[in-house]
Amino acid sequence: MKTDLLQFTDQGGCSAKISPLQLEEILSQLPLPVDPDILVNIDTHDDAGVYRINDELALVLTTDFFPPVCSDPFEFGQIAAANSISDVYAMGGTPVLALNLMMFPSSKLPPEVYADILKGGFDKAAEAGVRIIGGHTIEDPVPKYGLAVVGFIHPDRIITNSGAAPGDKLILTKPLGTGIIMAGHRLRMASDEDLEEVKRFMKMLNKSGAEIMKSYSITGATDITGFGLAGHALKMAKASRTSIRINMGNVPLIGKTLKLVEDGCIPGACFTNLEYAEKDLTISHGLDYNLKMAAFDAQTSGGLLMCVPENLADKILKDLVGVGLGYSSIIGEVITFNEKYLHLSE
Repeated sequence: MKTDLLQFTDQGGCSAKISPLQLEEILSQLPLPVDPDILVNIDTHDDAGVYRINDELALVLTTDFFPPVCSDPFEFGQIAAANSISDVYAMGGTPVLALNLMMFPSSKLPPEVYADILKGGFDKAAEAGVRIIGGHTIEDPVPKYGLAVVGFIHPDRIITNSGAAPGDKLILTKPLGTGIIMAGHRLRMASDEDLEEVKRFMKMLNKSGAEIMKSYSITGATDITGFGLAGHALKMAKASRTSIRINMGNVPLIGKTLKLVEDGCIPGACFTNLEYAEKDLTISHGLDYNLKMAAFDAQTSGGLLMCVPENLADKILKDLVGVGLGYSSIIGEVITFNEKYLHLSE
């Protein structure tokens, strides 16, 4: 009988993250290390840390792991690895090395399930050109998997949350809806077609999008994961001391995402992400409730959100579509700070 990993967890993927409000409270109590070679740390809530080795080389360091987001062990490994590696791409780095992080209930699952998860991770890491050279495993009643990743980057070419500038257009490279559709799958509300489409996007590396960002010397970007599009856009606006406007009518969505929300399939992470953003947010009166909740849907292995100069936006969008990122869309803009950090409209 085939093992269904979803039987072990109620929240999988990036939906399992603690709320951004709790995270900010915890991080506010931590001392920041003082070292001139630390180029990016937790201060701006960026996707990874960056440490300078010399004038030509810095290391990008990140880690990510979570409970199963799908039933199949091999696919879970692929998705978890793609998600872990994405943070390096989001900062303009080249991922190079990784370590496995595995929590596994050895008394409840056979070793071949463990092996299949790791094989999925190796498969996606190999596609990214990443060598997995070790790892660590502990006993845990809920299986969890991810990677600790090291990448290379030039110290002067780091892409960060704080790189957004007024006048920039916002481009999103993957559609939203992974959290909502996976919740719908658990409730037997989502179609098989939407489930397969969601898994395809979660397995997709952000490598080609990152290469285009680097070719245009983009300075501001993030990837969209557990805090949703709105949550990550808010973090970028705060870090860059700007405001961000998002037109939700231009945001691409997977399959029947809005229908699932209409039918009451709204994951809990949508509400915790909304709670985090409320005090820094304005919402236009005409914005459909279902679209609003999609903006806060926790994404697993989501796309890149990049800030691009207005005169380059159409050209960059064409290039993204040309490398297979056909859902890429211009979804908003960066403006001078205007009362609130984030503005959502339709």
